[in-house]
Amino acid sequence: MRMTTQGHMAMSRRLVLGAGLAVVGAARAFAERKPLVPPPALGPLPASWLAAEVIPLWPGAPPNGPFKALPVPEGFPPGFFRNVAKPSMHVFRPAKSNGKAVLVAPGGAYSFVVGTHEGAAVAEALAARGYTVFVLIYRLPAEGWSGASDVPLQDAQRAMRLVRAQAARLGFDPGQVAALGFSAGGHLIASLATDHAEPLYPSSDPADALSARPSAVGLIYPVITLELPYTNPQTRLSLLGASPSAEAVARRSPQRHVSATTPPCFLAHALDDTAVPPENSLMMLDALRKAGVRAEAHLLEEGGHGFGLGSPNAPDGRWLDLFDLWLQRTLAG
Repeated sequence: MRMTTQGHMAMSRRLVLGAGLAVVGAARAFAERKPLVPPPALGPLPASWLAAEVIPLWPGAPPNGPFKALPVPEGFPPGFFRNVAKPSMHVFRPAKSNGKAVLVAPGGAYSFVVGTHEGAAVAEALAARGYTVFVLIYRLPAEGWSGASDVPLQDAQRAMRLVRAQAARLGFDPGQVAALGFSAGGHLIASLATDHAEPLYPSSDPADALSARPSAVGLIYPVITLELPYTNPQTRLSLLGASPSAEAVARRSPQRHVSATTPPCFLAHALDDTAVPPENSLMMLDALRKAGVRAEAHLLEEGGHGFGLGSPNAPDGRWLDLFDLWLQRTLAG
């Protein structure tokens, strides 16, 4: 079909108008995005959490100090961690080991760490399947640390190395250590997957000679990009501050860092997530496919955000079975 100059101009106007409306709509959606707040009725941490072995991450003071405690709001739920001066891992051991381990990073928008339904509950479920599980309580960037955007990833790198250092003692293969993250914890694990080799802290002991690259990763309703309009604003603010440079945003947007060294990834996201749009998982999936990295993704019709293990009879209650099957297959080579 032949198009006249007027036709080109009309189409150009429609394209510009459509693009403008899309930008306005995306900006409005970003501004109205549901904030992440601690749910009120999850209850305290289970007895298994209190009985778990605790492994401190750092032999002395963590890097990038000093730590500065922040006020904890009245009524803040038990099992949601703030003021993390000494990051650590809680270890959940299986009755019978399958020879594999999983490092779990709960979410919380880098404003708190969810120890309950994204920590202890997930660890119990994985340990029941034979995995040795390490739940990471990582530092929060706004709590006084310098180089704040590096602080959680410092802890994740150190944690992965320490997990491997514990393999002989706890009875699993150091070459079969996965990582699993939720929401902001998904951002942290995605960053670990893409930037595991980034030098972020000086070596402190022999464990730091071990690889920080996970053997495989699971990303559950993850924050991936810190770029507008699809990021979660609270997560971006906590990690980067109010007015980050474009370079700072790109540096901590892991979909931009996917390479051939990125480990295989499993993703699960609900299409009705109003806090972290599913475009985050789609961006990561696209980057993985372009880099030739193995990936599996599940988009759920409903589930919202922060569903943890989900409900047994709902779509969000099946992801752990799928992750377990995928992980067994992936780690088998």
